[in-house]
Amino acid sequence: MTVKDAVAERFQELCRQRGICPNELANLAGITPSTVYSMLDPSRQQVSITTIKKLCDGLDITLGHFFSCALFDGQKQEFQ
Repeated sequence: MTVKDAVAERFQELCRQRGICPNELANLAGITPSTVYSMLDPSRQQVSITTIKKLCDGLDITLGHFFSCALFDGQKQEFQ
């Protein structure tokens, strides 16, 4: 699993926990729904830390809380 895939999976997990859909996440974060759906799209290769921060702010969690989960443990260096 790539880091980007782990980021997308983590946001999906947080949405399920809160009972919200990607559109609601976008509204909470003050970004467009297309940005959220683009981040969730497996064919997209990258997601910016700025987008991750905005989404975390919308969920009222810190970046530390976001990345503190098993999905990010053991991630290997990625080469482009």
